[in-house]
Amino acid sequence: MGGMPEKIMTWQMVSPASFNKETKETTPGKLEKKEIPVPKLQPDEVLVEVAGCGVCHTDLGYFYDGVPTVSKPPLTLGHEISGTVVAGDQAWMGKEVIIPAVMPCRKCELCKTGRSNRCLAQKMPGNSLGIYGGFSSHIPVPSIDLCEVKNRGKMVLSHLSVVADAATTPYQAAKRASLQPGDNVVVVGITGGVGQYMGQTAKALGARTVVGIARNQEKLERALKFGADYVISSKDKDAGAISKEFRALCKEKGLPGTGWKIFEVSGSKAGQEIGLTLLSFTGKLIVVGFSMVKTEYAIGRLMAFDAEIIGTWGCPPEYYPIVLDMVLNGKINVENFVETRPMSQIAETFAEAHKTPPMKRIVLTPDF
Repeated sequence: MGGMPEKIMTWQMVSPASFNKETKETTPGKLEKKEIPVPKLQPDEVLVEVAGCGVCHTDLGYFYDGVPTVSKPPLTLGHEISGTVVAGDQAWMGKEVIIPAVMPCRKCELCKTGRSNRCLAQKMPGNSLGIYGGFSSHIPVPSIDLCEVKNRGKMVLSHLSVVADAATTPYQAAKRASLQPGDNVVVVGITGGVGQYMGQTAKALGARTVVGIARNQEKLERALKFGADYVISSKDKDAGAISKEFRALCKEKGLPGTGWKIFEVSGSKAGQEIGLTLLSFTGKLIVVGFSMVKTEYAIGRLMAFDAEIIGTWGCPPEYYPIVLDMVLNGKINVENFVETRPMSQIAETFAEAHKTPPMKRIVLTPDF
């Protein structure tokens, strides 16, 4: 653990990629290594020395796909962060922590009525926390939202950065779905950065059956070892074909045709179409993955099916210790789904992850 630094070293998104509709030209995004001042910390703030920051699909959306950030560039991306407190609130000094991806104001009506995860005044590193994000040497954050890491044993602190989003978002999704022991679950996009934890979380919370759907066969086979009971490949298939295969699986295995809880985690049009097609009597579709695409659906079917479509966003900080405990106790496997790279490889890593989703969640570690 270092002390208070003179400067914060960071990889800033100077500008995202842009597309000119008239000329049809794309201007590449730009990442630059910068030095920024260490801000004056308020009594309820800390400075965290970053151990690792995960590369999330959301970061790629900001950089490549035109998804706007609340704080305008230049700013530093990155919201899956673990590290050690090196300055600020004395009660937290020297403690290893996970920084929640979304930090609520705790004062508004949504916060007061149990919906703090969707607080409209929330702060998210790499989006709405000013210029500050996780692809840095240090980051200033409120101390009230921190999740302390205790007794992590041989678990690498940088690997636990994925708890900040990839492993906690599924827990909140499960809560939104009112997931109960004995429920039957479908995870569309089970091989993705969040999907791989959605399957594990559902199983850890007592799901009777977890069916995973995705395109990558190698990752599907891995999912069978970590949460999924059955898998269906969606490669080169439309939603109708997958629905037929799913119904055949239910018949073969003696599974019910009603009441399924379907988690759409891919954030793709194809994934949404699969989820909507599978939604049937008394079922629930929980939209976990973000996408800017438009998908058609005859909403009258919800009335006929007595079914629900539910959105879910982030995870409130109070759930983080629960998820961290599940990780440290082996109920959710992180180590088999994470790889680390030096932060100086951020540009190459972004390009690689944008082109082809990696086998494992990539966590960047500072090497300034």
